[in-house]
Amino acid sequence: MKKFKKYFGLMSGIALTLSLAACGPDDNAEDASKEAPKDKNVELLVWEDIQKGEGIKDAISQFEKDNNVTVKVVEKAYAQQIEDLRLDGPAGTGPDVLTMPGDQIGTAVTEGLIKQLNVSDDVTSIYTEAAMQSQMVDNKVYGLPKAVETTMLYYNKDLVSAEELPKTLDEWYDYSKKVTDGKNFGFLALFDQIYYANSVMSGYGGYIFGQDADGNYNPEDIGLNNEGAIEGAQYIQKFYKEKLFPSGIVGEQGINVLESLFTEGKAAAIISGPWNIEPFTKAGVNYGVSKLPELSNGKNMSAFIGVKSYNVSGYSKNAELAEKLVVFLANEENSKKRYELTQEVPAVAALADDPAVTESEAAQAVAEQSQFSELMPSIPQMNEVWTPADAALQTIATGKAEPKDALNQAVETIKGQIKAKHK
Repeated sequence: MKKFKKYFGLMSGIALTLSLAACGPDDNAEDASKEAPKDKNVELLVWEDIQKGEGIKDAISQFEKDNNVTVKVVEKAYAQQIEDLRLDGPAGTGPDVLTMPGDQIGTAVTEGLIKQLNVSDDVTSIYTEAAMQSQMVDNKVYGLPKAVETTMLYYNKDLVSAEELPKTLDEWYDYSKKVTDGKNFGFLALFDQIYYANSVMSGYGGYIFGQDADGNYNPEDIGLNNEGAIEGAQYIQKFYKEKLFPSGIVGEQGINVLESLFTEGKAAAIISGPWNIEPFTKAGVNYGVSKLPELSNGKNMSAFIGVKSYNVSGYSKNAELAEKLVVFLANEENSKKRYELTQEVPAVAALADDPAVTESEAAQAVAEQSQFSELMPSIPQMNEVWTPADAALQTIATGKAEPKDALNQAVETIKGQIKAKHK
């Protein structure tokens, strides 16, 4: 059995990229090199992420001029866009171009929701290997990456200086025991969610799906209840048992509690992602960022590499032009502009040495963390993992079950759901 394929050589790749039942129409890609239509009545609809439309405003204007078309941009929560496409696509009100998480690519392809792109190696080669891999299914391209992200450690400089910053999770555990008094806390993380808990569990040998020599996931090989995963869950359990994490940090409202404690200066450090750079800055928090801590076995905490992409809807009536827009929005020049306006780190490898990226502490933290991180599985069976895994971790966090029993139950549920839904 093999656990997630790691990308340790990514300081020149994604680690430094910081310089995130066929129901659609036929998804055979067309030649995007054909001349764009000159009909002024042609309009493309783009679904962009919330509060990210400003990042592509200039690029959209230039594309409209160059192609004599109109492009309408609508902001929608990017993680929900595929769900909306399932309804709006058949109704004829869906987008031509959408943005989505890399782990949804497999499901979207299986359902015929997005089109294969007919792009050359000259186009795909500008992105890091891991970022581009997230857009591939059966060696075919279904999107172009626009941003990458990993979780990282935020710390309050007014509470703990960079010089005093604990480097290991053991040290954070000891620090938390000293400063936690029920109102103020040391280190906090949403370890009742597999998205975050995997950073510890995988460090001890746990994994979600095994992989073969070619990197293909095996949904029958689930490592969420192996010896390493259980050891990692037992380590996580200590923070809850000793009340180093507040009870309110468990469950749906946990993220709000965690972020509030940090912005109010009541938590010295938390694990979060680049999406909180702007909110924490606006809140006036004197924060610093770094990679995640090391574990007691000497390995660094892992993280999922999240990849955001631009994709062409399987329902687009102007697929050739939509593909051309995707290539344009995700090129090096526009990726840099987008980064400067949104601070979402681009997936273009050449931007690793750009001053706009190298001078950003957050971008460098993600770059360093990416060395120890892994892509989220993009196969459809991943959809069956989240709820059972989170439920198991919450029973561990609340003391309702021990790690071994909870994880065994989670894996049994996941296998049952895969068998029922993915024949």
